[in-house]
Amino acid sequence: MYLGLDFGTSGARACVVNAEAVAVHTDRCAFPVPERQTPPDWREALLMLLRNIPREVAGQLRGIAVDATSATVLLCDAGLKPVAPVLLYSDNRSSKEAAELRDLAPPGHTVCSTTSGLAKFLWLIRHTDAAAATYFMHKADWLGALLTGLGGYSDYHNALKTGYDVETLRWPDWVMQLPYAHLLPQVMEPGAALGRIHPEIAQHFGINSDCTVHAGTTDSIAAFMAAGANHPGEAVTSLGSTIVLKLLSEHRVEAAQYGVYSHRYGKLWLAGGASNAGGAVLRQHFSDAQLAELSSHIDPATDSPLDYYPLPRPGERFPVNDPELAPRLEPRPGNDAEFLHGLLQGLSRIEADGYAQLAKLGATPLQSVATAGGGASNPVWGKIRERMMGIPVSVARHREAAYGAALLAQQGRL
Repeated sequence: MYLGLDFGTSGARACVVNAEAVAVHTDRCAFPVPERQTPPDWREALLMLLRNIPREVAGQLRGIAVDATSATVLLCDAGLKPVAPVLLYSDNRSSKEAAELRDLAPPGHTVCSTTSGLAKFLWLIRHTDAAAATYFMHKADWLGALLTGLGGYSDYHNALKTGYDVETLRWPDWVMQLPYAHLLPQVMEPGAALGRIHPEIAQHFGINSDCTVHAGTTDSIAAFMAAGANHPGEAVTSLGSTIVLKLLSEHRVEAAQYGVYSHRYGKLWLAGGASNAGGAVLRQHFSDAQLAELSSHIDPATDSPLDYYPLPRPGERFPVNDPELAPRLEPRPGNDAEFLHGLLQGLSRIEADGYAQLAKLGATPLQSVATAGGGASNPVWGKIRERMMGIPVSVARHREAAYGAALLAQQGRL
C-alpha cells in the first residue's frame, strides 16, 4: 500500500493505492481559513488524515509521498518550528526582491516573479530573524520532515522556483552567493527515498515501521501524474482554487515575464504556468449547489458579452505576470446565470491564452487537455473550454493530486 498526501490551496487530501494502483482509501479535510492557512493548520490536517486511515491499511503502508503548493514557503528552526510567518503561494509582497533578482538571475528565469520561492526567501531573511532559522522549506518539505524528523531536504520540482538548476541538478553559484544561502535545502529527485517514517508516528497511527517517506512534488505535477498524460502535446489543466496548466513538451521553455516555466519530467519537460484565477473566485459568489443549478441554464455554444478577468483579489501570475492586475468583474447583470456564464468564459479565456503563450514560446503544440480538480465536474465549463481552445477536453482518469502523489510513492521515481 502507498499513501499520497496532497496539501493544496484550500485543504488536504489523502489517497492510498495498492500494488495495482487501485485506490483503496481516500479522505479529505478543509483548512479553516484557506487564505490565511498556517503550519499548525497543515499539521492538524496531516494528523487527521493519518488518524483516519484504517488500521489494516496503515499497517501495510510501504511508502508515502507529499505534494503541495511549491511557492508556499517558511523558515524553521532545527526542531521544525516556524520562526517567521509563512508566505503563501500567492503572496506578492516581495516585488522589490524579485526586481533585484532580475539583475542576478539568467534572463527570463522563473525566480524573477514576485511570487517565486527565491524572492520570498530574500524577503524572509530581510524582514525576520533569519539568524534563528536552520531551514528554508517549501510546504511539502516541511510536511515530509514532520513524517521523518529530518529537515533540510526538498525535491527539484518544489525547488525550481527557488532557483535550483534542473538541468545541471545543482544550486547555481549566483544563488549560493546570496546571504543565508546555507538555509536552502538539499535537493533530491522527486520520489527518491528520504528515510523511514518516524517511529513515534508509526506507532501512534499503526503505520508499518518500515514505511519509506519519499521526496515529494508540487500539487499540479501530482495532478498531472494522476491524469495519466504520457505523450508530448498532452496537457492537464487543474481547475482548483487556481488554474494550473501543465503541457508535456519536448522542449524546455522559460519566460518569467509571462509567468512561464518548465519542470524536468523524465526525459521530457512539463511546461506551464499558474494563474491566480480559478475556483476561488467562483466560491466568492456561489455555493457548489448554485454553480450546478446556474450552469444548467448556460448554453456553452454561445459567447457571453461580458469581458471578465476573474481574479479573487489583485495580482496575477500567468498568462499575465502582473502583481497589481485588478480583477475585472463588472458590469454584473441581474441574472445570476448570465453572470456565471461570463465568469466561466473569462476563466476559459485565461486557460486558452495560457496554452497559446506556451506554444508561442516554443513548447510542443497542444493536442489534448485532461482536466483535474473540482472544476472538472462542471460539464458546461468543459464545453466552453473545448470551444475556446479548439481541441478535445476530457475529464482526467484520476482527478485528485493525492492519487498522483500515491503513484510517486509507489514508483519511487517519475
